[in-house]
Amino acid sequence: MFKDQINSQDSAWKGYEKILFRLAFIYFFLQVFPLDWKYYRHLFSINWLDAGFAELFQVAKYTPQFVSGSYNSQDWGLATFADWLFIFIVAVAGTVIWTLLDKKTEAYRRLYAWLRILVRYRLGIALIAYGFLKLFAIQAPAPSLSSLNTPYGDFTTWKLFSLSLGIVPGYQAFLGAVELIAGILLLFRRTTVIGATIIIFFTGNVFMSNLAYEGGEVVYSFYLVTLALFLIVYDLQRIISLIVLHVPVAPAKPALIWTDQLKRVRFVLKSALVLVFVVIYGFSAHGAAVKGGYHFTHDKGIKGLKGLYTVISFKLNGEDRPYSLTDSLRWQDVVFEKWATFSVKVNHSDVVSNDNIESVPVGLERSSFESTGTRGRVYFNFKADTVQQTLSLINTSVHEKTTADAALDKTSALSRNANQAADGLLKYQLAADSTVLISGIVNGEQVEAVLQKNPKKYLLKAAEKGRSRGLKL
Repeated sequence: MFKDQINSQDSAWKGYEKILFRLAFIYFFLQVFPLDWKYYRHLFSINWLDAGFAELFQVAKYTPQFVSGSYNSQDWGLATFADWLFIFIVAVAGTVIWTLLDKKTEAYRRLYAWLRILVRYRLGIALIAYGFLKLFAIQAPAPSLSSLNTPYGDFTTWKLFSLSLGIVPGYQAFLGAVELIAGILLLFRRTTVIGATIIIFFTGNVFMSNLAYEGGEVVYSFYLVTLALFLIVYDLQRIISLIVLHVPVAPAKPALIWTDQLKRVRFVLKSALVLVFVVIYGFSAHGAAVKGGYHFTHDKGIKGLKGLYTVISFKLNGEDRPYSLTDSLRWQDVVFEKWATFSVKVNHSDVVSNDNIESVPVGLERSSFESTGTRGRVYFNFKADTVQQTLSLINTSVHEKTTADAALDKTSALSRNANQAADGLLKYQLAADSTVLISGIVNGEQVEAVLQKNPKKYLLKAAEKGRSRGLKL
């Protein structure tokens, strides 16, 4: 079916070259080829007639997990370098056995070609998956009103990085276009070296930003860089000779010759891959961007209620609690978003959840982006009944109280769970003077509050209009 390229100048590989190849083949094959049955369970559970970008993103993001991570329906966990060590040990053992059993083979050109095909398609799909998220500016969303009313020092470094990228969607789209172009270039053998070179510099910078900002994708970004480096090695000597030494080099000759029948099979498989991960995934990601991305709920908020509110009076279980910056039970301000979320500013010392791994919610799962990486605000999702004027609260727990704070505030369920909203029911009433009256049960306790709307203007919004005549609020 395949024939070696006729080339009388081809010579047998040296002994150490064959050993290095055997090691590299086993190592990179285990790195890129899914061997986990849970991966295939997810793969075959997808409705391919109505596949969304969330399901396809999980397929594209697969990383091998042999000794680490926890599996769930949303992601296969974060691979760690412990998995790399395990794979390397297996590769070393496999290389020893392979070397002992194979004494006659002079070169592995065809096997090397197949491995490069496997690696470049695996890498290309990964870059395309992330590229579309950035291209449509949904990986890093614009700051919510709650974030705009949270002190700078109450964010983790990674949340600050994400919010900073979210305020410049044009730049985020440019980054996505770079990733997308690099990924598409990897789908073609003749442009592989160009795509791999882009990835080394681009994804290398992503790796460094993960290190600097304490991101959760350190291992995965470096994983992609290693795949790109592997692809570059094939052309590295020719690149150095041509660019550095200024020595003429001949073009690389393919190690595989495809028959007409296999060319048709290759065309069908490549077309299917492009259809799924470029066309379907791309349109699905764009549709998600139009709906508002995946970090916030798509349920609409209450018309006319969006904004920042000062809590001018507050009662807990019928007891008046006057305004105080040190009161850990009193609400200080409330923010209603345009979607079905409101947040409450409270004075708590929390253990902050730093969920900084890129994961796209699948099905009924919800993103924890709003409340993760920040402190000082309690986040509530709700279902609104605009006829009865009630809000049914939905649990959005991502934080845990410290033991000391829990002991101090054990009289209040709200204080025991600083950013944990147990199911509850609130009744709201909009008054003509821009105040909102709310009352009801939160975490089993009676809450009553009068909220005064704060007509706050944001410099960030003013800056979007340009600076030709200065900024004015």
